[in-house]
Amino acid sequence: MALEDPYKTLGVEKTATADEIRKAFRSAAKKSHPDLHPGDKGAEARFKALSAANELLSDPEKRARFDRGEIDASGAEPPPRSYYRDYAETGASGRYQRAEDEDFSDVFGAYFRQQADAQARAPRRGRDRQYHLDVPFLTTVTGATERLTLPGGAVLDVRIPPGLTDGQVLRLRGKGDPGSNGAPDGDALIEVSVFPHPFYRREGSNLVMELPVSFAEAVLGGKVSVPTPGGAVSMTIPARSDAGTRLRLRGRGVAAHGSHEAGDLYVTLKLVTGPVDPALEEFLRGWTAQQGFDPRAGLEDSV
Repeated sequence: MALEDPYKTLGVEKTATADEIRKAFRSAAKKSHPDLHPGDKGAEARFKALSAANELLSDPEKRARFDRGEIDASGAEPPPRSYYRDYAETGASGRYQRAEDEDFSDVFGAYFRQQADAQARAPRRGRDRQYHLDVPFLTTVTGATERLTLPGGAVLDVRIPPGLTDGQVLRLRGKGDPGSNGAPDGDALIEVSVFPHPFYRREGSNLVMELPVSFAEAVLGGKVSVPTPGGAVSMTIPARSDAGTRLRLRGRGVAAHGSHEAGDLYVTLKLVTGPVDPALEEFLRGWTAQQGFDPRAGLEDSV
């Protein structure tokens, strides 16, 4: 069965830039990723087709050869075509001319065959292969090993170091195409996409999050439990804290890596009223705020 045109597979034009191809693949791959469709053979087949199309079009040399018709959608060269030359023999001179052409053809054919044989015997480094890997947000915070399934069904275990950012490329040496005649194997170049997290965000090596707190916790203060990548920890909220107050948990951000120390987790308080007790409601009706306090002071001046 003929393979679909890789441009059609990714839904891009033949004039698409490398950035447009990368974005199209990342968008389509996230929708068809096998992890999001467990047991769905159709999604698995679509993901493999997307990966194969991206591998071909993201390699400038392969893309140029495909556009020129030198290779097909699988990256294989088409079988050589046979040509028939009809030699017309019009008397003796025609036969002699054909014989001379064949002599030259034999001489040059032998020369080029020798050159081709020499090139075939020369050591040649294997080609690099390009892949794409989606990883969870917390994997880039704590570090972990993720498994990458290749289009052909083989797998690679990819070590994700803490601090990796969206769009970075990891190089696995020797995991590309095999070299020939003693030359080293090529590398696997893996572009990483990081899935967003429901409540954490990255700021360099630090994490930021919003923590819902009740009215009583904000006014009276106290200890609350805060979820962190390393597990829940206890944090003290100062009495009379306002919504938007930012507190820091040292060393609870991105794990230490290389020469970088562990980052911090910054917690911004978010006031949540929740169900209002009738007694509190009655108290507020009779309560007068501090004279002159206006929570919206200066708002109109900034418009």
